[in-house]
Amino acid sequence: MDATEVNRRIPFSAMFNFRDVGGYPTRDGRAVRWARLYRSDSPHRIDGADRDAFVALGVRTVIDLRRPEEVTRDGRVPELDGLAYRHIHPEHADWAQAPYEPDTSLARYLADRYADLAGTGAAGLAEAVGLIADSANAPVVVHCVAGKDRTGIVCALTLAALGVSDADIATDYALSTEASERFSAWVAATTPEGEELPAPFLASPAEAMTLFLTELRQGHGSVEGYLRHAGVSAAQLAALRAHLLE
Repeated sequence: MDATEVNRRIPFSAMFNFRDVGGYPTRDGRAVRWARLYRSDSPHRIDGADRDAFVALGVRTVIDLRRPEEVTRDGRVPELDGLAYRHIHPEHADWAQAPYEPDTSLARYLADRYADLAGTGAAGLAEAVGLIADSANAPVVVHCVAGKDRTGIVCALTLAALGVSDADIATDYALSTEASERFSAWVAATTPEGEELPAPFLASPAEAMTLFLTELRQGHGSVEGYLRHAGVSAAQLAALRAHLLE
């Protein structure tokens, strides 16, 4: 693991997928700023040393992408001085309505779920990107349950709008596979029945993100075109680049 990846991954004992989205180069020769945008699994378990480490990051805004029933079930990030909490639920179908068939392509399955999310959840995704675009909200943490799918899409859209390559976006997305393994081990150890999570909830094959971005552009011309269609303004896109690019 090189120095960049050491900076990217921020260890917590009760969060398994917390990392900095900074450092990626853009097509115009710039780079995404560090310590402005973080992605994570749910931070409702923060306590003790984790709480101190989280406070030290100076986070101003938490964007929670979970379903309302997930928030009710697990709770939300603890209330901390100066921390704003925003709950956004991008509408999308329950994956149980289209279960994964083990003998089919997992990347194809996930890309289809992400396309569904981009369609029905466009307004929520635009709201999240709009919040990230406002420098007054930074540093921002965006999260869902595992920090892989809904969070992965918001971060992918943001990075693409900043000019990061699809290859780097897919690489960032794929980092969630290792984190999901740690999360799965924690779930198995802390649930009475030793619950095992299904494959789509654990894996983050880079191909899934590449497929999603490629097909999104086929439908909207560009990622920026999709974001404008979803409700992100030109001024917000300009603000996003102004404060998130070095």
